[in-house]
Amino acid sequence: MIETPRLILRRWRDSDRAAFAAICADPEVMQWLGGVMTREQADQRIDRVEATFEQVGYGRFLIERKTDGAFLGWCGVMPCHESVTPIAGQPEIGWRLIRAAWGEGFATEAARAALDDAFSRVGLPEVLAYTTKANLRSLAVMQRLGLSREPQRDFDFPNTPEGEDPKTVVYVAYP
Repeated sequence: MIETPRLILRRWRDSDRAAFAAICADPEVMQWLGGVMTREQADQRIDRVEATFEQVGYGRFLIERKTDGAFLGWCGVMPCHESVTPIAGQPEIGWRLIRAAWGEGFATEAARAALDDAFSRVGLPEVLAYTTKANLRSLAVMQRLGLSREPQRDFDFPNTPEGEDPKTVVYVAYP
């Protein structure tokens, strides 16, 4: 568990699954994240996150607001999925928040705490962050975190839907 001034980042419980499925079913939240997911797909994602925690000691945490215990989303570092070439297996930070939590600084606060954990507790030498050039919200979080833009690492995202720009920009956090 990680605490920040406003948040608790913690491991997942079975009781969290419905809230996560709801966020994954929101088309606006999922616009840059591969599209909406079914409940089964959302459950599989939590299962993968928990398995990653067990295997490598880090993963995506549930974000809970301290004042009322409300589910806000997830954030954390995970090895990049094998389908995302050429950065498969590299530590990558990501976040996903309910729309009601957008614009409140929660993503930046949670990501900063998750990066601190990845560097201090886990000892990672670097953590990547990536998104499309059009995902201005995530780009703004990366910039607020002070991540370094490394255009030489940019790549075309595999299996990009027809008509969408596959160019993916990469930022890197260092300890």
